[in-house]
Amino acid sequence: MTDDRVPGGGNHRIAAYTLAMAEGSLEQFGNRLARMHKHLRKWGRRTGASCWRLYEREIADQPLIVDWYDGDVVCWASERTRNETPEQEEAWLAAVVATIARALAVAPEQVFLKRRQRQEDRQHGGQYQPLERRGATKVVAEGALRFEVNLSDYLDTGLFLDHRPLRARVGAESTGKAVLNLFCYTGAFTCHAALGAAATTLSVDLSNTYLDWAARNLELNGQAVGERHRLVKADCLAWLAAAPRQAARFDLIVCDPPTFSNSTAMQEPFSVDRDHPGLIAGCARLLTPGGRLYFSTNSRGFELHADQLPGLTAKDITASTIPEDFRGRRSHRCWLVGT
Repeated sequence: MTDDRVPGGGNHRIAAYTLAMAEGSLEQFGNRLARMHKHLRKWGRRTGASCWRLYEREIADQPLIVDWYDGDVVCWASERTRNETPEQEEAWLAAVVATIARALAVAPEQVFLKRRQRQEDRQHGGQYQPLERRGATKVVAEGALRFEVNLSDYLDTGLFLDHRPLRARVGAESTGKAVLNLFCYTGAFTCHAALGAAATTLSVDLSNTYLDWAARNLELNGQAVGERHRLVKADCLAWLAAAPRQAARFDLIVCDPPTFSNSTAMQEPFSVDRDHPGLIAGCARLLTPGGRLYFSTNSRGFELHADQLPGLTAKDITASTIPEDFRGRRSHRCWLVGT
């Protein structure tokens, strides 16, 4: 019996057809990488950026995300929808690495491949757990600033590239201001504020790993942790609840929380979709008169519950915070909140 889907039929013909389709989409993927890299390399020279996004799932058969880190490449691979044996999956991933290396003229060892975890696994702490201990770190440029990235050991590298414009905006608005960076991660917003001549910065995060990383980033940019630039290890929600009693007030606040967290060190699980009204209101209580709160999230289905924010204004500024290499991609949403 022949298979009408493939002229000539037969299982071997189906397998050959599938292989040819996969090779064709990989060639298309490689051509797209090379084309985007040529464009963004010119853009990077103009803007002082040394890292950018090259590809994000544009080809259905290649569910990949590819970022350039000043000569090195990080590729996140998601599961493909079609059924494959483990051997076929490994063959595909090897072909992906070879295609990236060829398209971008780098050695295969300079391509760091990571498997995207299912969302439920990430929600249970997988996003910030070490993947391995290779320690492939380097320093990259963002305009006048320098940041340490880790290409190998975690799912994320330590620098969210899509927040480049918002970081620059925070830096420009920080002169003489008291700045709070909640869920500070590796302190990139803090560094921009510090070099923007902030009077003080306070950065809060629950992870010692990321607070130590933030301290190194400050040092890379000629700043020191101390009275002017403080790092605090705390559950941001618990810290926020206690802060009004401490009479802390800030002229500018950056709040970029995780989509979900149920860390054992937190008092209770956090969901940005459900809990953001209380989080935003808590931040707003710490603003000085005329102060600004930048609230951002990368939750795909997020809807801001403005009706639960009495007395506050929230302006969607997302469009102005998306950089050139993320145009057309829903990388994050961002609001400017005031009293």
